[in-house]
Amino acid sequence: MSRSSSAGEAGRGGRRGMKVAEIFYSIQGEGRLAGVPSAFVRTSGCNLRCGFCDTDFTSWHPEGEALSVAEVLARLRDFPARHVVVTGGEPLIAPEIEELCAALRRAGYHITVETAATVFKPVECDLASLSPKLSNSTPHQREGGRNAFRHEALRLQPDVIRAFVERYDYQLKFVIDRPEDVAEVEELLGRLPGVDRGRVLLMPQGVTRAELDGRGPWLAEACKRHGFRYCPRLHIELYGHRRGT
Repeated sequence: MSRSSSAGEAGRGGRRGMKVAEIFYSIQGEGRLAGVPSAFVRTSGCNLRCGFCDTDFTSWHPEGEALSVAEVLARLRDFPARHVVVTGGEPLIAPEIEELCAALRRAGYHITVETAATVFKPVECDLASLSPKLSNSTPHQREGGRNAFRHEALRLQPDVIRAFVERYDYQLKFVIDRPEDVAEVEELLGRLPGVDRGRVLLMPQGVTRAELDGRGPWLAEACKRHGFRYCPRLHIELYGHRRGT
């Protein structure tokens, strides 16, 4: 079982700090560190609007409480974790994100930053977990498609991806919904010479065991053909799709 410290439902008007949706202790469910006990700081606010977003409370309908860096660090001390995952939403648009990561470094944490790689900031970071969005993320059907044009224009920023790849230990994690998405990954990698294919992870889209089981087998075969890594969603398998896990 995970232990959760919720950051609340509403911000404190006018207060300086970053808007935080939740802080909790669980295991890392995705990527190279899957299975590692980790504390999560989930910022609220996102510059994208993915149709399949599984954290609407940080993007489409952002919630949270304004917390100072000191308050975030104090809440993290409740957990016996040495790994901290800074996630969102899009954490790199959060105020004081550089100060938070610097404070985490001073406190001795291993820091993973999870980002869609549309914005670059030189944050303190041990693992840059980059999740560029493919065309399957564009919300053509959601809310009448009114966010589709802006999302489509912003979702892929190769120069930003390159900036992270050149400066950090990294992984490239893609959400795959349909077989043709794999060709999109290959096309993007053609624009990113030098990327280590062993650090490219393909993850089935879905928030239920049935969805993951339906996409997992053919996606695993695609990973074998293309030399990519298959990325499970361990937290969904263990806890289901719920907050604080």
